[in-house]
Amino acid sequence: MKMSSFQDFGLREEIMKAIERMGFLEPTPVQVETLPLTMKGKDVIAQAQTGTGKTAAFGIPILESLTKGVKPFSLILVPTRELGAQVSNELKKLSYYMDDVRVLPVYGGKSIDDQIDAFRKGVDIVVGTPGRVIDHLRRGTLSLSEIEVLVLDEADRMLDMGFIEDIEYIVSKVKKQRQTLLFSATIPEAIKEIASRHMVDPETIMIGEEQIVLPTTKQVYFNIERKNKIWALCRVLDAYRPKAMVFVQTKVMVDIITKRLASYGYRVGELHGDLTQAKREKVLNEFRSGKTDVLIATDVAARGLDIDGVTHVINYDIPEDPEVYVHRIGRTGRAGKEGIAITFITSKEVHLLKKINEFGVTEISKEDVPESGRKDIIRRVMDFEDQADLFGMVLFKVVAGDSEPVERSTLLELLNRKMRVPELAIGNINMFDDRTEFEIHKDAAKKVLMELKTLRAGDKKLKVEIVHRELPPISMQ
Repeated sequence: MKMSSFQDFGLREEIMKAIERMGFLEPTPVQVETLPLTMKGKDVIAQAQTGTGKTAAFGIPILESLTKGVKPFSLILVPTRELGAQVSNELKKLSYYMDDVRVLPVYGGKSIDDQIDAFRKGVDIVVGTPGRVIDHLRRGTLSLSEIEVLVLDEADRMLDMGFIEDIEYIVSKVKKQRQTLLFSATIPEAIKEIASRHMVDPETIMIGEEQIVLPTTKQVYFNIERKNKIWALCRVLDAYRPKAMVFVQTKVMVDIITKRLASYGYRVGELHGDLTQAKREKVLNEFRSGKTDVLIATDVAARGLDIDGVTHVINYDIPEDPEVYVHRIGRTGRAGKEGIAITFITSKEVHLLKKINEFGVTEISKEDVPESGRKDIIRRVMDFEDQADLFGMVLFKVVAGDSEPVERSTLLELLNRKMRVPELAIGNINMFDDRTEFEIHKDAAKKVLMELKTLRAGDKKLKVEIVHRELPPISMQ
């Protein structure tokens, strides 16, 4: 029988009071599926994203079975400092009415001496990043000999960040007679291999197996080329007034976009790997408190972040890895509220959109860049990359007079001799009843567009325009 309320799990009174204090009305899907298993002491692999209630899913069984001592009862490994702080705070809230549950976050940027002192006095639950946990193990200040529950949180992120050897080392220091819980947004083969080595008959829970992305996230894409991305971004910010996270590929782009948006008056913060921990925390606090509305970030810098109230995730640069896409857009659409994920797609990035679709993501629909309701701060520029095919050719149509096609020989005469367009820059030419279509390399496209309309075919004026190439349809079935 599926549990529909927290009362159904038979939780201790102190935890129930804490759950009520935290405002949890009913268990989330991941809690419904995992709690009956974890509270029986079984090993569990759960596919669950940040923001789905997974901290309570592993935190409640830890607190239910907790036995206090000098050495830690439970170790929770996390990929980032920010996630470590978030998990620690959540556990402190869940144990609010319990007798002095000692939760210690262990990561860089905090005093190691204070952590050593805490270990001497006794700690119940350690929440740590692999690097700092190993530091304590080698110093002899942390013992894992009495760990009863080991949690690997956001396991796929830890693998992506190169922590596989660190995880193996840490797990080797934990006794084999334990409960192991593994939570991950995706379950690639590497995760399955870790499970086979370190878990005993684990139960696998796939939340939303057929629909990886949270159903409250609306997903759209704009067909927009590189030169007009900043224009499109400003349109989105002006039209929706969002609390937005904007993802780019490099810290250089973070810096460029942050400075440009700030110069236009937008309240914006930046997040990349070169920031000090103090600066990171300042940027995040300003974003959370509403001092800034837009956060420009790289994937590495944003890993493990769980920020409430994000209304829009904007993929300024589409990621090459579909798993990264899933992680990004999972930061909006929380707590039953609809979030919006917007992805900028150039004509040469269609294959990446297809990869995301094949990964199992729900429908991504094509939309036009919104009207902002005010005059554009940035003008849209003529960018022939928008319409160039894989060979760099832009498709034009030309008519003589009102609707007469232009003969091939006449068109070549105009292009070659009068406009001096190189032959190599001229592609296919096709005549139709009411027009002539021809291809010009993007490097010569502006010249052709500006000059051809000033010429004549015989005594008739020419009309020339770009034939806009639509992105190939993307099936999301």
